[in-house]
Amino acid sequence: MTSDQKTTSSAPMLVPLTVSPSPHIKNVDTTRSIMRDVLIALVPALVWGVYVFGVNALLMPLICVACCMGFEYLAEKLLKRPNTVADLSAAVTGLLLGLNLPANKSFFLPVVGAAFAIIVVKQLFGGLGKNFLNPALAARVFLFLSWPSKMTHYPAPFVREIDAVASATPRAGGAVSTLDLFLGKCGGSIGEISALLLLVGGVYLLCRKVITWHIPVAYIGTVAVMSFVFAPGFFDVNYMLFQLLSGGLMLGAIYMATDYVTGPVTAKGRLIFGVGCGLITVFLRRFGAYPEGVSFAILVMNSLAYYIDRFVRPRVFGGARHGKQ
Repeated sequence: MTSDQKTTSSAPMLVPLTVSPSPHIKNVDTTRSIMRDVLIALVPALVWGVYVFGVNALLMPLICVACCMGFEYLAEKLLKRPNTVADLSAAVTGLLLGLNLPANKSFFLPVVGAAFAIIVVKQLFGGLGKNFLNPALAARVFLFLSWPSKMTHYPAPFVREIDAVASATPRAGGAVSTLDLFLGKCGGSIGEISALLLLVGGVYLLCRKVITWHIPVAYIGTVAVMSFVFAPGFFDVNYMLFQLLSGGLMLGAIYMATDYVTGPVTAKGRLIFGVGCGLITVFLRRFGAYPEGVSFAILVMNSLAYYIDRFVRPRVFGGARHGKQ
């Protein structure tokens, strides 16, 4: 072999470069797979709600899911948009809304709530990815303001082991222990009563990397600190635990505040978002006219998510700082 041949053979092979438009970072996750994981994570809370409240606790979420998917199909058909029912986002909205409802026989609530969530909050703003409020939470607040007596009528638990005094949600005056709140032996909305099972679902979502820790930890941590410091009796651990385990805080912090569309996209922004949710929740619970503040707090921060992202937007590599030339 000649020296020229040796040089040629040792030269690196040129691999053709494929040029394509962004995004250049690929991921196997899809909207459908993410939504499927959220549905799986919510199953334990749903099963427990059915066990505690009976068949109505199953009917309300099922009606919500069916109506949300039906309204999404009809709205997209009317607006001549691609059909997105198969991505399961409407099913997640329906299940979250259903878990935020009481297990009574007001079956018009899930129908009206589903219509408001899908048609008004989601589709009128352009569909998935374009709504600025969480559809399930917006629908819950709409129903609460429209029919407060129906939304706060919590039936007595169906299970004998649970004291009948828990028929009132703890935040509305029901006297239950911290352990009962943690396990779910209390009254309230269908999916908010068991902090333990909601945390189990949250761990599943973290392991699946569907959500990050920033918003739940910042939200729950802020409520814990502020409730401990500003408790009526000052530095009251029992009061702090009561605030953490009641009123749907776990459901809101883990499953709804972490919504991709209505929350910040940066880690720093998510921490600010979570702290803001926590501060507003404690303020509304302590000084507001309503016993619960989670839904209102998250919706307020949803409306500020865009500005939070602008405030914490990182510096472009090689460029000037944001806001400077």
